[in-house]
Amino acid sequence: MPVFWLTTDMIEFPPAESASEDGILAIGGDLSPERILSAYRQGIFPWFNLDDPILWWSPDPRFVLYPGELKVSRSMRPYFNQQKFEVTYDLHFEAVIRGCQEPRMAGWGNTWITESMVEAYCRLYDLGYAHSVEVWQNGSLAGGLYGIALGKCFFGESMFTKVSNASKFGFISLTQHLKEEGFELIDCQQQTKHLASLGARSIPRKEFLAFLKKNEENKTVLGHWY
Repeated sequence: MPVFWLTTDMIEFPPAESASEDGILAIGGDLSPERILSAYRQGIFPWFNLDDPILWWSPDPRFVLYPGELKVSRSMRPYFNQQKFEVTYDLHFEAVIRGCQEPRMAGWGNTWITESMVEAYCRLYDLGYAHSVEVWQNGSLAGGLYGIALGKCFFGESMFTKVSNASKFGFISLTQHLKEEGFELIDCQQQTKHLASLGARSIPRKEFLAFLKKNEENKTVLGHWY
């Protein structure tokens, strides 16, 4: 499959089904709110390294979590029974994305969350589309995650943890919150063992795109969740 080049004045994307075997669909364009939101609605997301052009992806299969299929392991239950962490929403969005921006291990080099990505998602937060989950322990930020909410779908982007199981606590709390609010799907993008242990699974891209098409009928509630 060919990889498409986008210009800054061209918001339209080629069909997600046109992505290459490894999931790359297009190169270029910009990170304007309009383009990013258009991408998510079509099952596409940006992911690129520092000094690289913007890359737009639509992998097949897609890794997702249906909130009703959430698995809370026996080892995590004491964390909730004893309330070892406190969870807030949308109070410190930039602090969360900065936490995700830090390299996971010494020597990993630059993160894929570039300054342009930080600025883009902070704009989406200001517009009421992007949301953060903050996990606290003894008044300090112990972990968190962020993503985009459109209709009844939450598109997860990244998470971080400074204390063991903090990000998992935040993800479980978010999933339970989304289920209560009537959300139907969490897009995890690509498979990880961490998310698989929580109940996420792969579905064909065709099935994911069909869900997104139906999701267009659902109203997006803008604003912060605190």
